[in-house]
Order: sequence, then C-alpha cells, then structure tokens
Amino acid sequence: MPARKHSKPAPPIDSPDRRRLPPLLRRAWYGLNQAFRRRIAHTGATPDQFTALRCLTEADAKGITQGELTKMMSSDPNTIASLVERMEAAGWIERRSHETDRRAYRIRLKPTGQRLYRELRQLAVDLQSGVLAILPEADREDFLTHLAAVADACRDAAEQSPKRGK
Repeated sequence: MPARKHSKPAPPIDSPDRRRLPPLLRRAWYGLNQAFRRRIAHTGATPDQFTALRCLTEADAKGITQGELTKMMSSDPNTIASLVERMEAAGWIERRSHETDRRAYRIRLKPTGQRLYRELRQLAVDLQSGVLAILPEADREDFLTHLAAVADACRDAAEQSPKRGK
C-alpha cells in the first residue's frame, strides 16, 4: 500500500502566503485596462468610453437614459455625466428628450460613434483573445462564468453593506 501524503492545511484567508481576491482582481483589471488604453490611444477614446459605446450598441435602438447607462457600466452618476458630456462633444453620441420623463434624456449613438465602436471592438476582442489564450481553450468559458459569479457576489456585497455616515 503506497504511503499517504499528508497535506498541510491551507493558510488563513488573509495570510500573506495565500492568493487574495482584491489584489488579484485589481492587478488583472489594471493590466487589462492599461493594455487596452495603449491599443486604442490613436483613436482618442478611453476604455470607459468604449464600454459606454458597447452598452449603447447593445441597448434599445431608441437609446437609454444616463441612469440606465450608469447601472450598465457599474459606475457612479458623476463619472457617467462627465463621460457622456465628453462623448457628446466628440460627436459620438447624442442626447434627445425622453418621451415620458421631462427630467431625462435618451442617449443614442451617432454614426461616428457606431464606426468608432466597430474599430474599438475588434481591438478589444483581439486583446481578450490574447489574454484568455493563457488558459486551455476548454477552460475559458468556465473561467468567465466563475468570474461573472464573483463579480455578481461583489456587487451584491456592496448593495447589502450599510452606508456609513448616513
């Protein structure tokens, strides 16, 4: 009978000897964001603007409100307000009065925004394919499924956390 290997217990979750979720997520996001920023610099767009263009492309053709865009991008209203202003000034999007809410506007892509999105999308797809190529092809979809579950759990934790100072 072969000798049994004794595995030592995993170190505590906050041990420096263990991989930790926050620095790994940050390092992955930062590296991906910087790589994409450099690949698209010649277009004058930013990664956040690409995300907004993607959300608008995938949304209802009549457009979406700034609040809907804020939620889709998992961002805050002030950041999105500034982003929308810059994109409108660049001629990529337009704001039109909302048909039922006088306080809101519908944001839609203009043809220049649609063309820019197509160019940026190909660069994004190429980068994602290159990054995911470090994983065996059979594992890539499972990895993305697990990462989406982690992202959902992080969002849920934020929504369930009490706000301080209120």
